[in-house]
Amino acid sequence: MSDLFQRFSHLIASATEAEIKSDATLEGRLLLNSEGLVSVFYAPFEHIVTSAKIVIVGITPGAQQASNAILAARVSILSGQNTSTSLATAKVFASFSGAMRDHLIAMLNHIGVSDALGINDTESLWNTNSQLAHFTSALRYPTFKDGKNYNGSTTRLPILRNLVLSSLAEEARLLPKAAWIPLGPNASEATSLLVKEGILNEDRVLNGLPHPSPANIERIRYFINRKSRNELSSKTDPNRLDEAKKSILDKISKLTFD
Repeated sequence: MSDLFQRFSHLIASATEAEIKSDATLEGRLLLNSEGLVSVFYAPFEHIVTSAKIVIVGITPGAQQASNAILAARVSILSGQNTSTSLATAKVFASFSGAMRDHLIAMLNHIGVSDALGINDTESLWNTNSQLAHFTSALRYPTFKDGKNYNGSTTRLPILRNLVLSSLAEEARLLPKAAWIPLGPNASEATSLLVKEGILNEDRVLNGLPHPSPANIERIRYFINRKSRNELSSKTDPNRLDEAKKSILDKISKLTFD
């Protein structure tokens, strides 16, 4: 798990805070792989919460998340923390934040995740009940297309498909009994690949939750019953969201956690 961290830890520690904030990829020095306009860079996102009962899957860490993780890792390294602690600190610090977190909490509560886990509110997954949740991405390491945060297929390009079948598959093998919740169709594409490969159980994958991005607010509000069908724009398909929610609620009602 720590091979890449060991490879890049000296570079992270020696970088200035200004360098990290101005360029999450440190001007290409953290490049892992590229194909055409798509590039994958290293940031310390290897930490896996092996006690987790629920796994939240985004698409890929964005530039801001990458910067936050690298900054947190730098502080941890310079303070003399070991690899395991440094990775855990970086991952937690950079997980879903701001409005995105608020939307995600609202949707998780709405579909009954708090009840399934036996907790009062899924907000506690970021603090007092953090041992119950693992936050990850279909593409573990920050991926960009033409210098911008990647937001496309997670399996069509060989370098991205290989990343799913290595990094995300590693997490799935460690957390086969957790409930997996991919956020949006591109994250669902990755978990569906793991189901097809026999790595994940389809009954434990809750597909169809809207991505919690503020740009997706109309779908989120409809999903959690805060906007009616007749108030929706033509960009939102209520039937698709209704079908997805029905499937999620059916699956979550049957989940058990050992």
